[in-house]
Amino acid sequence: MAAGERGGRDYLERHGIPELLRRLSALLLYHQPERPRQFLIQVLETVKAGRQGEGTYPCLMDESNLVAMFQMLDVADLGYITPAQYQEALKTLGLSTDNLHIGDDENVTLDTFKEEV
Repeated sequence: MAAGERGGRDYLERHGIPELLRRLSALLLYHQPERPRQFLIQVLETVKAGRQGEGTYPCLMDESNLVAMFQMLDVADLGYITPAQYQEALKTLGLSTDNLHIGDDENVTLDTFKEEV
């Protein structure tokens, strides 16, 4: 890989651009708006407002979806899932596992799952 290409990739990763584009693409596919460019502008404005504490981030799932997903992972109804299950769930959803707040020996409760996902 050429130095310029590596530098470009590093720049994009450092600023979270690949993750942003994955999330925007997921929102587009989920909502399939008639005016995709206007929709993306609106989503980015919502993200900006959320970062400034003036609103919430756009989301693909509501709380009931997260509870159902957690229950599918917690098949023994223990009230928690393992860090490995948590990581796999994030990967399945296309979410980053780079900055997890869970240790390898720490179980993940429903509340933590909902907050983090």
